Amino acid sequence: MRPFRIEIPQADIDDLNRRLDDVRWPAPLGDDDWSRGVPVGYLRELAGYWRTQYDWRAAEVELNRYPQFIAEIDGATVHFLHVRSPEPDAVPMLVTHGWPGSVAEFLDVIGPLTDPAAHGGDRADAFHLVIASPPGFGFSGPARPGWHAGTIAPVWAELMNQLGYDRYVVQGGDAGSVISQQVAAVAPDHVIGLHVNMLMTFPSGDPEELAGLSEVDQARLALMGRFDAELSGYMKLQSTRPQTLAYALTDSPVGQLAWIVERFREWADAAKVPEDAVSRDRLLTIVTIYWFTATAGTSAALYYEGAEGMRAMASGWRPEPVRVPAGVTVYPHDPFQPLRGLAHHYLADIVRWSEPDRGGHFAAMEEPDLFVDDVRAFGRTVR
Repeated sequence: MRPFRIEIPQADIDDLNRRLDDVRWPAPLGDDDWSRGVPVGYLRELAGYWRTQYDWRAAEVELNRYPQFIAEIDGATVHFLHVRSPEPDAVPMLVTHGWPGSVAEFLDVIGPLTDPAAHGGDRADAFHLVIASPPGFGFSGPARPGWHAGTIAPVWAELMNQLGYDRYVVQGGDAGSVISQQVAAVAPDHVIGLHVNMLMTFPSGDPEELAGLSEVDQARLALMGRFDAELSGYMKLQSTRPQTLAYALTDSPVGQLAWIVERFREWADAAKVPEDAVSRDRLLTIVTIYWFTATAGTSAALYYEGAEGMRAMASGWRPEPVRVPAGVTVYPHDPFQPLRGLAHHYLADIVRWSEPDRGGHFAAMEEPDLFVDDVRAFGRTVR
């Protein structure tokens, strides 16, 4: 384990700028709205902002304010932020992001979670934070074949062990939720609580089970159908041909930009454009991290490695439910909404279930205050 600072060579920044100057743009299709993908007019303007106004060096300074480390564990190279609270009785919490996220997702919540007294909160709610990138993401090393949530989980448990944390909370959204559930499953004697802001639930196919779902769950089941029919193209490609996708996204910054921006527009609480939900500069920081680290393919590979398990669950198979105390937050504009009537098949001891009135898939970025309040409230139930 060694200290780490983000220091992108100027030559890499110059190369990005050159590529943004030399983009070969496609013709717009139809009315150039979002129905056929990211509109050319919108993306040209955003790429121009990336080239002329966005400041990567300022983003580096913001990220480097927090202690960062690289750990080598069981063949995995893991990048993580480790921000200790000034409160001696703070509870450790391991936070894991998913795709297309990064540690930058959590910059607005680090202060309130680690030092609540300095942000108008109760010092008893403090956490020590470990915010980690899975193998294949960001500044973590490439994922070798076979890395999926189940193989990452023991590495995460060992990371917390090496940091000296015997009892801790795990938190995650997107793939970070799946990884966090696996950590709770493999280290139940150490994980005192599991908090997720995404929970995948699937019907078994039993007609009686489907008939017993509430109206809310029936509506969420219909949302799952729409996602599969219209919004899941990225998932099908990443879970079947991540290497082919990697060529385009690793060679074209505008391709990488479009691939990620579309997810924010579709998954966030965004009325018209992604910036309705998240900061433009913060969004570009995430895209730029994927670009500089060339992790389009290695991050997509997590879908490929987990595809068999996803297909099994979609066909009705269910894993053994996680038995540590769990909290679930369902943000209304997240397309991945759990069916409340089936949640107990995945989490056996749900001690908190909350449904805020706003927010989407990228909760810590979109609604940092709601995210902080909810994590604090869950923390009080398991401390």
